Amino acid sequence: MGNAASPGPGSGRRILVTGGAGFIGANLVRRLLADGWAVRVLDLLVTGRKEYLDGLDVEFVAGDIRIPEVVADALTGVDAVAHLAASGSVVQSVADPASNFSTNVIGTFTVLDQARQADVRRLVFSSTGGALIGDATPPVDERSVPRPISPYGASKMVGEAYGHAFAKSYGLHTVSTRFANVYGPYSGHKGGAITVFFKALHADQPLIIYGDGKASRDYLYVDDICAGIQLGLTADVPAGSVYHLATGVETTVTQLADACRRVVGKPDHPIEFRPPRPGEVNRNFASYDLARAELGFSPTVGLDEGLARTWHWYLEHVL
Repeated sequence: MGNAASPGPGSGRRILVTGGAGFIGANLVRRLLADGWAVRVLDLLVTGRKEYLDGLDVEFVAGDIRIPEVVADALTGVDAVAHLAASGSVVQSVADPASNFSTNVIGTFTVLDQARQADVRRLVFSSTGGALIGDATPPVDERSVPRPISPYGASKMVGEAYGHAFAKSYGLHTVSTRFANVYGPYSGHKGGAITVFFKALHADQPLIIYGDGKASRDYLYVDDICAGIQLGLTADVPAGSVYHLATGVETTVTQLADACRRVVGKPDHPIEFRPPRPGEVNRNFASYDLARAELGFSPTVGLDEGLARTWHWYLEHVL
């Protein structure tokens, strides 16, 4: 398990969270505040929602991560960065690869370059496991050869590469965290399977599954992913490190649909199958052994419990 680097949470450090008004950001910001961080959020509010931060002691900056001057200003006085801002849809990246490149590659480069110039101590980059590795026999891990099959996966691969290069060339202490499929509260604006399933269940519409239902993912509750990010910010690990944050559990789309139906109390709700969509990985789940050994990371929330928490949040805030 990694040892906390000095100074750690609670010591008054200031952190910039890019994309902090988004799904993961809204959860991470709350945890960082609880740990005593002073938090500044930079978000363009394309998909994020400022109301997710209502009532929180957060400094909010509306701005674009692709503009160096905006990022430089947001980094003033900052010790660490959690870089979450991204165009996160595989499907949209296939439809509009140029837009995905602009946000995820140019934006990430800009954040890294400005962080280097601002002498930021630590930067955690939010990467991806499945989309970056591509089609490979799971479980995948940090030794798996990346062969992305979508522009989104390629953009995250580039971000990791620049993170490692900046660590070795400039001494910027970067850590890349490869996310499993994250779900949980504050995801009502997202287009992932769980959001779509819950909305369909509430509206008494069929659950739509693309493909034969055997495609699989590794589903990680948002509190666990945020805990992994926090460990990446403080653990005594080498600059340029890469870690999979996952559960190691393979869940097919059909199994996910069944779990959602079970949590909502509609176990016989109809399912409709449609042709698969291009750019999406068939099977994926990941080993988190390295993250456990070096970061001290371990998931704590099982799928049914996490889905139940998410469903209750949706009932209160979305549906």
